[in-house]
Amino acid sequence: MSFVNVAPQLVSTAAADAARIGSAINTANTAAAATTQVLAAAHDEVSTAIAALFGSHGQHYQAISAQVAAYQERFVLALSQASSTYAVAEAASATPLQQIEQALLGVINTPTEALVGRKLIGD
Repeated sequence: MSFVNVAPQLVSTAAADAARIGSAINTANTAAAATTQVLAAAHDEVSTAIAALFGSHGQHYQAISAQVAAYQERFVLALSQASSTYAVAEAASATPLQQIEQALLGVINTPTEALVGRKLIGD
């Protein structure tokens, strides 16, 4: 049997942090979009070829950046959904466990409370 220990609040915080990081990266990528069109330094063939090469690299970067942004959005969504799912599961399992705990404490505390007037556990 495997045991999973998850704090939904921490997962939710991680999702919010990942969303903020993604927003900052998207802002930087938007600012860098202007550099995909590089002008040639001179009017010779070498300068034109180098400008085209750098422009091509900039366009490839923007394409890859768009793919990474889409992946990051899916990752944030998955983290948010996981946080909600764990919180619901934790809430659903907490009530039966609390009932069992109270029943067990009642069995232990009733004789002690009758003898000494106070609970043995949970006072």
